[in-house]
Amino acid sequence: MTPLLFLDVDGTLIPFGGPDPYREYGTSSHPLLPRLDPALGPRLLALGCAPVWATTWLDDANELLSPWLGLPPLPVVEWPEGGEAPAVRRGPGLHWKTRALVDRAAGRPFIWLDDEITGVDRAWVRARHPGPALLHRVDHRYGLGEGDLAAVEAWVASITGVAGV
Repeated sequence: MTPLLFLDVDGTLIPFGGPDPYREYGTSSHPLLPRLDPALGPRLLALGCAPVWATTWLDDANELLSPWLGLPPLPVVEWPEGGEAPAVRRGPGLHWKTRALVDRAAGRPFIWLDDEITGVDRAWVRARHPGPALLHRVDHRYGLGEGDLAAVEAWVASITGVAGV
């Protein structure tokens, strides 16, 4: 089964908090888009996964980011009512997205690329998700890079048996 690829945006695809000035890849009326490398679009599609926006950008990701990256419109995770659930409901230290992503995956293999993933999220997913999952933390200062993509490629190959996806 094709793994889902849950994509965060801020700090994952669009770097922030790193060295100034950021590398820019073009001009746009949106102030953050020039930080987003359009070459990531084809790289993400080549991973052999089914990409899904997992971001608070919601449908704006398809309106603004997909065209910039050369991606088709992608499914968007709809977050639970109220956004960030209190720690009491989600568990101490558990990211507010974790439960919703596991629910959305519904046992299917998945990769989650985000800059806020912790060991608590990994342990929670291991205990509650029956399928393979890679929770990969991206360095927000630089955004998704070659090392991150190589880790995803290796993981996909390990669960599909197909190298060089």
